[in-house]
Amino acid sequence: MKTACAIPVVVSAVLLAIAGAASAQQRPLVTEDPETVGTGNILIEGGFDSQREVVYPASGLTGDLLRVPTLGVSFGFSSILELQVDGGFYNRLNITSIEPAPLSDKLELTGDQTTDIEDIVVATKIRVVSEGPGRPGIGVRLATKLPLAGNESGLGLDTMDFYMSGLFGKTVSSVRIVGNFGLGILSDPVEGDRQNDVVTYGLSFARALQQGLEFVGEINGRLSTRNERTPPGTETRSTIRTGLRFTRAAVRVDGGLIFGLTSRDPSFGFTGGLTYVFRGFTLP
Repeated sequence: MKTACAIPVVVSAVLLAIAGAASAQQRPLVTEDPETVGTGNILIEGGFDSQREVVYPASGLTGDLLRVPTLGVSFGFSSILELQVDGGFYNRLNITSIEPAPLSDKLELTGDQTTDIEDIVVATKIRVVSEGPGRPGIGVRLATKLPLAGNESGLGLDTMDFYMSGLFGKTVSSVRIVGNFGLGILSDPVEGDRQNDVVTYGLSFARALQQGLEFVGEINGRLSTRNERTPPGTETRSTIRTGLRFTRAAVRVDGGLIFGLTSRDPSFGFTGGLTYVFRGFTLP
């Protein structure tokens, strides 16, 4: 009986170790875990998104969006400090409708498709409190979005944004629960002296099904604090993501579905990708 009782405990421990091995980024989710990749480690992730009926309020475009490849790199500069760089090389929108919008006069379109590079996000994540018995892990994340996508394509705003978030994470049995809550300062793409302060949030879970296999899900988005004259492109947004992750050694494969909760979010989408963690450098 002692051996039989010990088996579930051992299996749970193995699953949790695997789930936490690359928890600094959580493809196919976007809610950030407070744990970092670890000292000297480098995490590389790549994938694609395909989303239907995506709305761009600033340019007036609506269409089906393909993002490929989506890329992210994270560097562990200590056990508590991580630097992240996220972006993508190619976004393509198959345009289904065009409406008058504040930046319509900036558009340079030659057909029913438009393409552009993706904005880059540079972030620092710091784990403040390690997870322990009876307490969650706690961290903070500071991020800046740099404008690479142009308003001529209709896919960019040519603005710089800033985000700061509190991160919380706790493992209970075979379930990892992560929460984010913070503030975003989003520039107005029309009037440069205005901004919109938004509340950002995320709540995710990862449930170990068997060795190396997890079922994951989240709700993630932002809430605009402006009731009137909301700057275009800074409106309230929210999505639900759900999917599967399979981890073997230092490699993780994922796939998931995307469901929009506002009229500006995609009606439906899917995503897939690959994550790899390795020892990249040694610190003194």
